[in-house]
Amino acid sequence: MAGSNAFDLSGRTAVVTGGYGVLGGSIALGLANAGVRVAILGRREDALSAKRDELRATGADVMTLAADAMDEAQLARARDRVVDAWGSIDILINAAGGNVARSRNDNSSIFDVPLDAFDEVLRLNLHGSVIPTMIFGRVMADRGAGSIVNISSMAAFQALSGVMGYSVAKAGIDNFTRWMAVEMARKHPGVRVNAVAPGFFVTTQNRAVLEQADGSPTARAQRILERTPMGRFGTPEELIGAILWLCGDAASFVTGVVIPVDGGFSAFSGV
Repeated sequence: MAGSNAFDLSGRTAVVTGGYGVLGGSIALGLANAGVRVAILGRREDALSAKRDELRATGADVMTLAADAMDEAQLARARDRVVDAWGSIDILINAAGGNVARSRNDNSSIFDVPLDAFDEVLRLNLHGSVIPTMIFGRVMADRGAGSIVNISSMAAFQALSGVMGYSVAKAGIDNFTRWMAVEMARKHPGVRVNAVAPGFFVTTQNRAVLEQADGSPTARAQRILERTPMGRFGTPEELIGAILWLCGDAASFVTGVVIPVDGGFSAFSGV
C-alpha cells in the first residue's frame, strides 16, 4: 500500500506509449500531477520534446523515449533506460494507436478497403499494445507488482460503421486485457491488467469526422450525440480518474476489466 492512502501514486514510475497524443498526453499529465515519474514514449522527437517541456513546466519528473511501439528492439532499449534511471516500472499505459484513413469505408464498400490498410490499423492498435506489454511488463512480472492499463474503444462494444479494422483491433485489446490479466494473476500475482474504453472525444485524428469547419457537429457526430445520454463529447481530462484508480492500490483486487468512460453511450439502446 502507498502509506495510509490507497489512492496515493506519488513516487511511482509510469511509461505512457503515445504519450504526446491528445488522450495519451492528458493521461501523462494526470499521472504527473499525481506525483508519478512519467516516461513518454513515441516516434516523433519534436512532439516528445514539446510534451516533455509542457510537463516539466508543472514540476513533473519526466523523460522522453523515442521509440516505435511496434519495434521490440527499440522498446527494449527504452525499458532499460527507464530502469537504469528510475529503478523500476510500476505503471504502463498503452495509449499508442489510432485509426488509419485508408482503412475507413464511410462512403464506399468494405470490399474496396485495401487489405494492407486493414493490417496497418490492426498492428497499430493491437500489436502496438501487445508488444509494449511484453517488453515493459516483464519488469513488473519479475517484481511481482505493477499495473497495466490498455486503451479500448466503443468500437469494441458494438459495430461502428466505417471502421472495421479499428473495431477488430480494439475488440482484440479487450480480449488481450482479460487474457493477460488472468495470466498475470495466476503466475505473477501483484501485476494487474485492465483497460478503459473511451467514448467519443474530439482529437486531432477524428476532428474532421466530428466537426465541420464552423465547429458545428457533422451528421455522424450528431448521431453519436443522440446516442450519448449525456449529450456531449468527453474531454481528455475525464479519462484520468478511472486510470489513476486502476493504477493504484485502491484497485488492488481489480483486474481483467474494461471500464467505459463514455457518457452512457454503451448503456443506451437508443430508445
